[in-house]
Amino acid sequence: MIELIDSHCHVDASDFDVDREAMLERARAAGVTQLVLVGASESLGQAQATVDFARSHEGVYATVGVHPHSAAKLDETWWPALCELAALPEVVAVGESGLDFYYDESPRPVQEARFRDHIELAARLGKPLICHIRDAHELAAEMLGAQAKGRVQTIIHCFTGAPVDAQRYIDLDCYISFSGVVSFKGASAQPVRDSVALVPLERLLVETDCPFLAPVPHRGKRNEPAFLVETAKVLAGLRELELPELAAATVANTRRVFALTQPQGTCI
Repeated sequence: MIELIDSHCHVDASDFDVDREAMLERARAAGVTQLVLVGASESLGQAQATVDFARSHEGVYATVGVHPHSAAKLDETWWPALCELAALPEVVAVGESGLDFYYDESPRPVQEARFRDHIELAARLGKPLICHIRDAHELAAEMLGAQAKGRVQTIIHCFTGAPVDAQRYIDLDCYISFSGVVSFKGASAQPVRDSVALVPLERLLVETDCPFLAPVPHRGKRNEPAFLVETAKVLAGLRELELPELAAATVANTRRVFALTQPQGTCI
């Protein structure tokens, strides 16, 4: 059986309340040995809950951050406490943060300001930064080039851009992570698929972003880590690699960027 690591998931979401342990067992059965549980917090309590979940589940690692959708909700009084959480040794990255100019749920200047805050926090802590970027790739690359390059190891999660955007991030030495979007058959997903071959193999990650974006043949269902293998199969095909080679590369890359230890025996 191949081994995979889900580099970006939200398995603490309420969507999994009805079958969380069974979902984790299905992940184990599919060869997923470790999970990066990404914080997208709207409150300090939610950030603490993410850390607590990771503490209570072997092989699950937390990140702490404020999603661009929630940038305007960030209460200045709890940002210092969020920074303290991010500094904990079991927290492996800062984020997700970034720019989402598709939904614009927070004013763009606020998103930009919070993104800068997260970049600086990652630089101060010496931890990688997970970036959520949608319809703002050119500006995001400019900001990362000015503030992060050479200071912060950056992951572009759930890449949704075109080859020109992928090349910008490649030039900045970013890791680029692909989700179930690469399996979608519509024309809107083709630029994402066309970008896969550009990414150096040593910078390629795979994720579910569950409970969102279930890959074909599960599209339309609640996503979960066990479905990661379907996305990995598509990436392997686009790279003209055998699945075990693609899987091994993404596992090595995920462990490298997040400084994860290799599990001994059964994990998650």
